[in-house]
Amino acid sequence: MGFNHNDHYHPLLLDQLPPGPGVALDVGCGSGRFARRLAATGMHVEAIDRSGPMIELARAAGSPGPGTISYRQADVVAEKLPDEAYDFISCLAVLHHVPFDTVTKLRDALVPGGVLAVLGLGRPSTAADYARALVASPVNAVARVVVYAGDRLNGGADPLPTAPIVETYPPMNRIRRDSAGLLPGSKVRNLLFYRYLLVYRRPEDDHPM
Repeated sequence: MGFNHNDHYHPLLLDQLPPGPGVALDVGCGSGRFARRLAATGMHVEAIDRSGPMIELARAAGSPGPGTISYRQADVVAEKLPDEAYDFISCLAVLHHVPFDTVTKLRDALVPGGVLAVLGLGRPSTAADYARALVASPVNAVARVVVYAGDRLNGGADPLPTAPIVETYPPMNRIRRDSAGLLPGSKVRNLLFYRYLLVYRRPEDDHPM
């Protein structure tokens, strides 16, 4: 498989984990790679994806432990999530597939002190955004060549099913604005490989009335 931008940022996402193993929800889990990384930290993971073939692929890969993974086919927009149930919610390259205000459902599903981490895709909208995209292009090309060469030297591998791809992304200025309005106190950080990181920590004293 070629250089995967989402996989490249797994360590950064794991850095956002709150203390303790706890319970995680991985939204749009795809082949389950990040769910397995979460389980390897000891978390008990619920992993959902609306693609049946991707869920089957993820299940077939098993779990590294010591945490557990429960996979199910579900659309996060239609799914009723329990309130205050998860210590950590991850959402990798999914948010542009659904209405952005889906983050409010994810916000309410966090326990107080829980963390929502979104690895998303957005269109450049400022000079700094465009400069970062310009730098990313040659770096991305080199990374792809290195990964491809490594695959060839190791004999290659049969291609696996891939998740659906949507090439329409919201502009970064809208993402920043909507994040500030729907997730007060959240932080949006531009990343190199055409991604942004949105992190929201639910306040410890935030309980429904």
